[in-house]
Amino acid sequence: MYFKMKKNLFILLLLTCPCWSFGQELLTLEQAISLTLENNFDIRIAKNEVEIAEENVTIGNAGMLPRINGIITNNNTILNTTQTQATGNEIEIDGAKNRNFNYGLGLEWTIFDGFRMFARHNQLKEQQKLSETELKVELLSKVSEVYATYFLLVNQQNLLTTADSIIAISDFRLKTAQNKFEIGKASKLEVLNAEVDYNTDISAKIRLQEQYAITKIAMNAILIRPAATDFIVSNIVLIDKSLKLNELDSLALAQNPSLQIQYLTKKVQEYELKQVKANRLPTISLTSGYNFIRSESPFGFIIQTSGQNFNYGIAATMNVFDGFNQNRNEKVSKIQLENTQLQIERQTQTIQTQLASFYQSYLSNLALLELEQKNEKIAKQNLNITLEKFKIGTISPIDFRTAQLNYTNAIIRLTNAELTAKQTEINLKELAGNLSF
Repeated sequence: MYFKMKKNLFILLLLTCPCWSFGQELLTLEQAISLTLENNFDIRIAKNEVEIAEENVTIGNAGMLPRINGIITNNNTILNTTQTQATGNEIEIDGAKNRNFNYGLGLEWTIFDGFRMFARHNQLKEQQKLSETELKVELLSKVSEVYATYFLLVNQQNLLTTADSIIAISDFRLKTAQNKFEIGKASKLEVLNAEVDYNTDISAKIRLQEQYAITKIAMNAILIRPAATDFIVSNIVLIDKSLKLNELDSLALAQNPSLQIQYLTKKVQEYELKQVKANRLPTISLTSGYNFIRSESPFGFIIQTSGQNFNYGIAATMNVFDGFNQNRNEKVSKIQLENTQLQIERQTQTIQTQLASFYQSYLSNLALLELEQKNEKIAKQNLNITLEKFKIGTISPIDFRTAQLNYTNAIIRLTNAELTAKQTEINLKELAGNLSF
């Protein structure tokens, strides 16, 4: 019996480390982020939108270059005609073919449009920056999701390790009770109580395994790989304890991507207003063309004509009156600008409020983490002492179970405190636009 007790204690020590994970792929946080940046559909779509915006930033798209069109026309007519000449002679022609063939090049170039083309070019540049910032929002969102899911897996994995340790202790208690019952030193009630507690711990582990499996499926979905892909994560949680609210606030105002989108949207609208105002000024265009002409007719004094011509000119148009639509369009654009400025102010206030709230939670979670680390050491020491007393029979099974549950709850609170502290750190860095990826 003594040998069995020593064997069970040895198994208990083995199960206090994550040996159950041997042989599985280790997925590091860096690998998870890299796979997400490479494979995630939303990120790939956002990258394509950036490429589209880059392709659109050209002087041709802004209207600064001339347009040259090739022209080909071929008109054919078949007619029946009767001609009476001055001499009185009458000529009748059936099935007469009349052909006009024309081809050439035409040029149209707007050389002044109230500076609209320059405003349009600048607007295209801002729209490119807007697409790049929207990509950064998507990157931060997905990387934040990876961080949160990864450290949730770390939490669940550590809890499973603890569950194995608790089950090993309960198994040791159950076997001890069974051995004592066989030699008449314990009642059947003690064995049944130990068995119920053992099954309770097994049940808790099954629930943890379910949550762990579901979270792994969610991580695989983020990484765009088969849901059944098995892996483990690192069991280490490093928390940045050096964050300062004033530094985070400054970073958020300077680089929070959601706020930057509002600033860029305002610039786009400012250039839109300039384009609207450009309608008050004249539009001047140059036109030119070079054409080849050939005409054939079977009747008349001239039956065939051919030649070339070159034409050029200048045209100017100006809006004199359009039913006051110009004034209305300018007023609408100004109101839109005002709304965007209000959205910037609202977004700034929202970010600062969220930062202050998360930072308060961050400080509280750090304090709780320190407290739970102390509690875990105390609970572990208490369990070790209780275990020794239980081996020599100087403590009741109920007191032993109480010490075991106290240790279990201390571990759960510690791992949850680590997870919560890490989550608030991630939230703060995401708001500040400073989350590393």
